[in-house]
Amino acid sequence: MEIFLLIGSLAGFLAGLLGVGGGVVLVPILVWLFHTNQIVASDNLMQVVIGTTLATIVITSIASITAHHRHQAIIWNIVWQLTPGIIIGALCGAFIANVLPSEFLYNFFAIFILLVAIQLVFNIYPAKHRRLPNKLIITTVGAIIGSVSSLVGIGGGSMTVPFLVWYNISVRNAIATSAACGFPIALAGTFGFIIIGWQYTETAHFGYIYWPALVGIAPTSLLFAPLGAKVAHTISTTILKRFFAVFLVIVGCKMLM
Repeated sequence: MEIFLLIGSLAGFLAGLLGVGGGVVLVPILVWLFHTNQIVASDNLMQVVIGTTLATIVITSIASITAHHRHQAIIWNIVWQLTPGIIIGALCGAFIANVLPSEFLYNFFAIFILLVAIQLVFNIYPAKHRRLPNKLIITTVGAIIGSVSSLVGIGGGSMTVPFLVWYNISVRNAIATSAACGFPIALAGTFGFIIIGWQYTETAHFGYIYWPALVGIAPTSLLFAPLGAKVAHTISTTILKRFFAVFLVIVGCKMLM
């Protein structure tokens, strides 16, 4: 249990400091931990890692939403428009993950974090484009964001933020609104991984959720995220983000190899 408390502290601090989702940190660490200690069978390794990570995001996203709402930065109208597609996509993503080999999910995540690293290094945001599209397109985009997020165990910020910025939403509001969207992504994804992994339920597992990790990671992540955010306001995070991006590149390449 102590190791999960430490992992939660690190993930929460980095999430607050660098503005990255906890899933980007948690997934590779849990893969290494579960594999090294043979906690989870290799056939279900990624499913359990992703399901557990999404379950922690359900809890930690509430604190993030509260903080952003306090600063009136969340555009709730957009959240409500994206949520139906997000829920459908996240559930579909969980069911897709159940039929894909764990090795495929492993490599898919590795490629994904390499793309996140590129975005961090170059601070890539699309040029502002036009007003938000119609509800059908927003729902479709929400479904894509939800499904990909559910496949890699993240809150979707690396996709939601660029999408909103492209449609003339300020980066500040886009980040806050994306944080609010992370809750339905994580909730629907967690529900999906419980259902598809129900036959896997045993003493330490609830579906594809490894509850000892959830109980250890979530509380410390909640405690240390505000500390990371506080430190972020006292130092320049540009160099830190680049160092973290290099770390992600190393992890991504190692996973692929």
